[in-house]
Amino acid sequence: MTPAPPAHHDEQGRPSDSAGQAWQGKSIPSHGFAGDTGEADPALVEALVAAHAEPSDEGEQVVMELAARSRWLVPVVAVAAEVDESGPHTVDTRSDMAAVTLTSPDGSRALPMFSSLESLAAWDPTARPVPVAASAAAQAAISEECQVLLVDVASPHAMVLRPSMLWALAQERAWEPSHRDAHVASAVRRAVESETDVTAHRLEPGEPVGAGVLRVVLTLPPGLDADRVSAIATRIGERIATDGETRARIDALTFALEAAR
Repeated sequence: MTPAPPAHHDEQGRPSDSAGQAWQGKSIPSHGFAGDTGEADPALVEALVAAHAEPSDEGEQVVMELAARSRWLVPVVAVAAEVDESGPHTVDTRSDMAAVTLTSPDGSRALPMFSSLESLAAWDPTARPVPVAASAAAQAAISEECQVLLVDVASPHAMVLRPSMLWALAQERAWEPSHRDAHVASAVRRAVESETDVTAHRLEPGEPVGAGVLRVVLTLPPGLDADRVSAIATRIGERIATDGETRARIDALTFALEAAR
């Protein structure tokens, strides 16, 4: 028969932990997810399916609104911290739990997160689910130097939350497409206003749809040579890039030109 573990008590004789702190009054923190069944929010899944099937600004905004207030499951896995190679087989003698990050061929990093236990198990049934708020997942991704979040990566409705979406979740602010974002519009206006050759400009969604490309259309007088036009676009782009908050709201930037009438 296995002997019972030794009992611990505090100075007043109350049952306690091994450090002598009384158990009385203690509770396991729920992090706001007490009673969570591990199921996905049906509205969130419906929005993901729609956005995956037909990307659009409106569809992405719905996904982001629901994502911001949803519970997410971030996977952690056991990683060998110490190994014993003295015998015929290598044995892990100590393991730590670590968050999972994925690396694409171009070197960019992503943090996977899942809407349900089912979607997590479809990707890796051995991973341990950690329930977190969207802001916490995004902040963890940034701390791990990830550029994007991967939602339900093994599912038919898998979706990449681009850098602008990642930062919006981390900052707990509403996400908008960059061509509709008032902060971006103001930053571009400031970047353009010192260019006397630019008589007007406007913001549009770029191609491909669903890539978060901002297209800045510049109206220029006819007759400017290619080097002068290139220099104008370069200066505007550099001014936009110096503002970190603006960079966090733009996934990609392109310029288009049109002649003044």
